[in-house]
Amino acid sequence: MRRHALAVCLAALGLLTACTAQGDGTGGVPTPGVPGPAEPGTLRVLASSELSDMGPVLAQVEKDTGVTVRPTYVGTLDAVNMLAKGAVDGRYDALWLSSNDYLRLRPEAAAKVVSETPVMSSPVAIGVRNATVTRLGWKPADVTWSQVEQAVQDGRLTYGMTDPARSNSGFATLVSVASALSGAQSALTDADVAKATPRLKEFFKGQKLTSGSSGWLAAAYGRRGDVDALLNYESVLKGVPGLTVIRPRDGVITADYPLTSLKSTNARTREDVRRVTEDLRTEKVQREITARTHRRPVVASVPPAAGLDTARRRELPFPGTRSVADGLLDSYENELRRPSRTVYVLDTSGSMEGERLDRLKSALTDLTGDFREREEVTLMPFGSRVKDVRTHVVEPSNPGSGLDAIRADTAALSADGDTALYTSLEKAYDHLGTGGDTFTSIVLMTDGENTAGAEAEDFDAFYAGLRGDRRDIPVFPILFGDSDRSELAHIADLTGGRLFDAQKGSLDGAFEEIRGYQ
Repeated sequence: MRRHALAVCLAALGLLTACTAQGDGTGGVPTPGVPGPAEPGTLRVLASSELSDMGPVLAQVEKDTGVTVRPTYVGTLDAVNMLAKGAVDGRYDALWLSSNDYLRLRPEAAAKVVSETPVMSSPVAIGVRNATVTRLGWKPADVTWSQVEQAVQDGRLTYGMTDPARSNSGFATLVSVASALSGAQSALTDADVAKATPRLKEFFKGQKLTSGSSGWLAAAYGRRGDVDALLNYESVLKGVPGLTVIRPRDGVITADYPLTSLKSTNARTREDVRRVTEDLRTEKVQREITARTHRRPVVASVPPAAGLDTARRRELPFPGTRSVADGLLDSYENELRRPSRTVYVLDTSGSMEGERLDRLKSALTDLTGDFREREEVTLMPFGSRVKDVRTHVVEPSNPGSGLDAIRADTAALSADGDTALYTSLEKAYDHLGTGGDTFTSIVLMTDGENTAGAEAEDFDAFYAGLRGDRRDIPVFPILFGDSDRSELAHIADLTGGRLFDAQKGSLDGAFEEIRGYQ
């Protein structure tokens, strides 16, 4: 199935919720929320998720200017899609994304922007375990993308990176690697991508972790002992202990974090944006930004924080057309990356009868448009026990067959019985066996508490007994209906997953957001 990787998000935008920083079973990454109403002296800012570390800086800006910045965090590429579809108009007063490069490729989004001013910068980099750098014999200042590729081919380097279809750090990394391995001397073209594809396939064999957010990626890396490196922004990597941060000598793409005014706002709001931007670029605040976040100042008189390499690196150009950008994403999703393998453990107990089951069926049916080629999808509905186990693969030669089968199984779901939550999770792990050469995960959707079968302590013991890469399979629970937050948060924390909230937001949005982690 050839999928337009970014356009898929658009189908769910009417239901998509943005993210506000919370921490309940999520490993410190955002969970869904909604922006508040407009208030004088307050800016509602749609911001890239990694900017959640700017809280102390924004508190200082409020003291300096009297303007409160109220950020809502979401993936950068999702934010651009929201802007393009009109979902930002009237709900937000400004954008603060890691980069506006992709925004500029979307005329319907670019037309909604009236000004932008860079606030700080951070290049794409590779954070490699110190012991791995020694084992590879690398001199950090001299490492190139080709050396990284060779280490992957030799089986000596594995890594994690965020999903390019949702996170700008992942997309900037993808463009950096494609540009370097193709030898492109200017902005990537379709021919460059085609030329680089064989090498890119080898390169992405080394990817062991994927994620919709930098925060969860770092947490997952910390749990794993078999991942050698992370590909992300330098500022993120500097916050992960035990890594040597390398900016490849043959070039990277840099985020410049522009604070951006919107055409839909009034003159007073734009003046508040200007005042906040001006304060963020003062020497005092620039020093605080670089010291706190490891991002680089954009004011020449302020030096980068200690530990930030000041050697010059080539700045790789961003793709010049949307077709090239989306073509590269489509290739990554359906050809280059490891395929996904997911079990959807679905509560179809008696309490799901009626509207709740209808919402589940609708959400799953819509989600089939997002499944990738080569992806294995298992539906495991449960009540008092696991009712059925249906597995389908989206074969590149005939994707429609697998997708139709998933839709048919979804339509046949029925509600009855109690809620054997933990027993069903154990069955999901048994079904998956070892992780293999895939991104393997379990999605758990329930509208209530466990009422049958194994108890929480039984599942804890079961999980403690898992061996090898079975312990690396995360569970992504979805809060829905009357489900218990603490119960599901414990499952997410225990397995290294993340909790998604469909009680505050939509079930469609929760399923869609999980896609960045599969």
